[in-house]
Amino acid sequence: QVQLVESGGGLVEPGGSLKLSCAASGIIFSINRMAWYRQAPGKQRELVAVIGTSGGTNYGAAVKGRFTISRDNAKNTVDLQMNSLKPEDTAVYYCYSLTSNYWGQGTQVTVSS
Repeated sequence: QVQLVESGGGLVEPGGSLKLSCAASGIIFSINRMAWYRQAPGKQRELVAVIGTSGGTNYGAAVKGRFTISRDNAKNTVDLQMNSLKPEDTAVYYCYSLTSNYWGQGTQVTVSS
């Protein structure tokens, strides 16, 4: 049974930082390309960041330079370090395996003063 479990969401003030983590099980994690997506109320789900099996990364234009995706194949985790957060970053953040086509349940991030 495949499980992607996100953690680390919460409420943060503008300009603050937050780190999300996704723990994967039921897949051979090291051969899975992984991604973070987000969906704000009333908006379509959008790509935040992708990390390949060798660690290569790509970012959505809205977060480039502020967010960093990383992976630990020994722990089967993929993290998203979010810095300089803005109110428009408020969304539910989802972990996704591009290779196996599985989604996590999502974690809420709210940026507000």
